[in-house]
Amino acid sequence: MYRDVVPVAKSVYSASMVGPRVRLIFILGYISGHVTKALAETLGSEGSDYCVRLDNDLTPGVFLYALTTSVYLEMRRRGFDVSALRYEDLVARPLDMCRVILEFYHVPVSLAELAVTALDRDSQRNSVLAKSVLGRFRELQLTPKKKSKAV
Repeated sequence: MYRDVVPVAKSVYSASMVGPRVRLIFILGYISGHVTKALAETLGSEGSDYCVRLDNDLTPGVFLYALTTSVYLEMRRRGFDVSALRYEDLVARPLDMCRVILEFYHVPVSLAELAVTALDRDSQRNSVLAKSVLGRFRELQLTPKKKSKAV
């Protein structure tokens, strides 16, 4: 599943508010691009391709988005039959998209309505990433400059 880049970046920013390690990456990434290089290498990518200084609160999310998109494209290039689903499509048409997913995995399509009800639950409700926890923080404010740099 993939998502538009700005919501991904905002989500990563929100996670940094409750995840000390993520917050540390944000802070150290402001200082040096070597942080993203090391992070990319720990995730199995060529770090020199991702030596980027994290110069605003959106950049870490854009960085992770680029990294995962790169892995997806590399898998496609190597001939793996990898399919993707856009998150915004799932949210816009949950019943239709759940039917498509279930059909793809050869699961009875009759379970689609049950799957849609599961989408209404907070899958992170018992963690620090619960909506109730993240909702305590003010949403990241985007300037036109930050948004254009992210996209």
